[in-house]
Amino acid sequence: MKQFIAFVKKEFYHIIRDKRTLFILLGMPVVQIIIFGFALTNEVKNSQIVILDNAKDAASAQLITELGSSRYFDIKQNVYSYKDIEAAFRAGHIRMAVVFPPHLDEDLKHFNKAQIQLVADASDPNVATTLTTYAGAIIQDFNKRYNQGRQLPYTIQTEVRMLYNPQGKGAYSFVPGVMAMVLMLVCTMMTAITIVREKETGTMEVMLVSPMKPIRIILAKAVPYLLLSLVNITSILLLSVYVLEVPINGSLALLGFESILFTLTCLALGLLISAATDSQQTAMFISLTGMFLPTIMLSGFMFPIENMPVPMQVVSNAVPAKWYYMIVRDVMIKGAGLGAVWKQTLILTGMLVFLLAMALKKFKIRLA
Repeated sequence: MKQFIAFVKKEFYHIIRDKRTLFILLGMPVVQIIIFGFALTNEVKNSQIVILDNAKDAASAQLITELGSSRYFDIKQNVYSYKDIEAAFRAGHIRMAVVFPPHLDEDLKHFNKAQIQLVADASDPNVATTLTTYAGAIIQDFNKRYNQGRQLPYTIQTEVRMLYNPQGKGAYSFVPGVMAMVLMLVCTMMTAITIVREKETGTMEVMLVSPMKPIRIILAKAVPYLLLSLVNITSILLLSVYVLEVPINGSLALLGFESILFTLTCLALGLLISAATDSQQTAMFISLTGMFLPTIMLSGFMFPIENMPVPMQVVSNAVPAKWYYMIVRDVMIKGAGLGAVWKQTLILTGMLVFLLAMALKKFKIRLA
């Protein structure tokens, strides 16, 4: 029995000394509970909207107050024309616009009916449908209170307009997300694994003593995955257009440039992981848990980022797929140009430079 207890103690000592194993055993459950409990929810909250108030009367003012006080909406600003609404949508600043007709209060009193227009960004059809449902419920609740004590009830109807995706197809949302996931998987994980495999088999030492410079060795390992990623991008776009009927409304050249930029960022991340690890299992674990899962959960592809707590929103800024997803959605679905995505492009470029510099710094010219 004493020998058994001694072996148990020895195993505990091994676990305590191995910081990675200790983190997996104790840290991962805490992280997953926090992420799944607070960050990942399909409920849409704090969505930014704009108001086009052509009525400017008591009824519209009261409705605007109720929309703004709801936890579902955050009124970003008041606009003065449909051109302002279109500009706000293209810039990605808002999810929905509420348009009040002229003489809302008078129409209700004289004709017993009025119509309010809800314009939603349907590039994410699930969020657009949810927001219009929330807004419609608030308007109908206001309508019921407005009719209390009246013999002839008033009727406020809502006209819903789905911008960029009138048919509400789900493919408009998941195509940009799938592109981000595929490129992240092929570039980051495969690049990390292939270089670490060279370390494990001992062939990396042979390459390092060859006349070729280490920087060229790294680039040579990355080029095949860059070419494979270009093939994947082309196949995804062809299937999207001709099978799923998702149009490319923006510049194809800009979309291709942004995809290459994101691919290079993923390759640089894979090189950094490979330089910091010594086994394929560790490289795969870091690639999957460190980047692939955040791509699904924190990029805005499956769960709206504005619903998450502020700390999680800050963490999501470090996920390259978030910025690429925004770029593809704006260029491909909304038809936006470089002027609308320059910020995301600049952020991806900065990530590429930083990750590549860190990978080159950590790359060991001599292996122990």
